[in-house]
Amino acid sequence: MRTKLFIGLAILGICLGIGTAYFMRMQPKPQPPAFRPASNPYEKGIYANGIIESAQTSGANVNIYPEVAGTVLKIPVAEGQQVKEGDALLILDDSVQRATAESAKAQIEVAKTTLKSLQDQYSKQKASWQLDPRSVSRDALDTAENAVKGAKANMELAQKQYRAANTLLAKYVIKAVSDGAVLSVNTAVGSYISSLGVYDTYSGGSLPVLVMGNLHSDLAVRCFIDEILIQRIPDPSQMSARMFLHGTDISIPLKFVRVQPKVSPKIELSSQRTERVDVRVLPVIFSFEKPKGISLYPGQLVDVYIGGQRATSK
Repeated sequence: MRTKLFIGLAILGICLGIGTAYFMRMQPKPQPPAFRPASNPYEKGIYANGIIESAQTSGANVNIYPEVAGTVLKIPVAEGQQVKEGDALLILDDSVQRATAESAKAQIEVAKTTLKSLQDQYSKQKASWQLDPRSVSRDALDTAENAVKGAKANMELAQKQYRAANTLLAKYVIKAVSDGAVLSVNTAVGSYISSLGVYDTYSGGSLPVLVMGNLHSDLAVRCFIDEILIQRIPDPSQMSARMFLHGTDISIPLKFVRVQPKVSPKIELSSQRTERVDVRVLPVIFSFEKPKGISLYPGQLVDVYIGGQRATSK
C-alpha cells in the first residue's frame, strides 16, 4: 500500500514539474505602447536632448533678484500673468528706508537755514567793512566768508544724500524692465529676501525671487548635442530639426536660431552643479511656433532630431 502511495506521489510530482516548466516557458504578450516612441525622421539625423524655454536674444529666462534686502509686503502679480515694462512685480517693506529719506529731507531744510543765517552775517560784516575797514577785522571777514562756503557745501551734501536715499527707496518696489510673462514667483508675503535671492524650502538652495519670460511669441528649444556628434552637425543654411514631446506622438518642426559656441559639461538637465560630469555638450537653440491646442511650458524636456535635409514621412 505504501509503495503505491509513493509511486502516485512521484507521478504527481513529475506532472507538476512538467506543468510548471511549460507555464514558465510561456511568454506573456507585451502590451502595446501607449504612444509611438520618437523615431529619427532623417536619413542621417543626430539626436539631442532639449529643454523648452522662452525665446530670448541671450540667456534662457529673466531671473530677477532684488537690489535691497527686506520683507515682502505685497505681490501684485501672479504666475502666468502678462506684464508691461515698469509694472510693479514685488513690494518690500520700506519703513526704515523711508524714515531715512525723510530724515535726509529734513537735513536739507536745516542746511538751508544755516546757510541763510551765515550769509546774512557775512553780508552785514562785509557792508560794515566797506563803510569802515576798521569796524571789522579782515580775519573775521574771511572767517565769515569761509563759513558761508562750508554751509553751501553742507547743503549740497544734504541734497545728494536725499537724492541717494530716494533712489534707494525706489528699489523697494521691484519693477519689470521689459514686457513679458511671469513664469514663477518663488517667494510669499512675509518672506525675507535679499540680493542672493530667496531660500528654497525643498532644495535648500537659493532661487531668483521671480522668473520672467515670453509666452505669447515663439518659444525656443535649447538642444544639447554630445561633443562626439559636433562634426556631424549640418550647415545652418541646410539644417532641419523636429521636436518630439514626451509621452505623445506630437512632433513640431523647429527653426534654427543660433549656436552657443562653448562646449560645457552636461549639467543643465539635471541641475547637479556639484556632480562630476564627463559628458560635454554644445548648446544649439531653435525656435518654433506654439501650435494651438497643445500645452507647452518653459522647462519641459523634449527629444530633438537634427538633420541636413527634409524629414522623411513617418
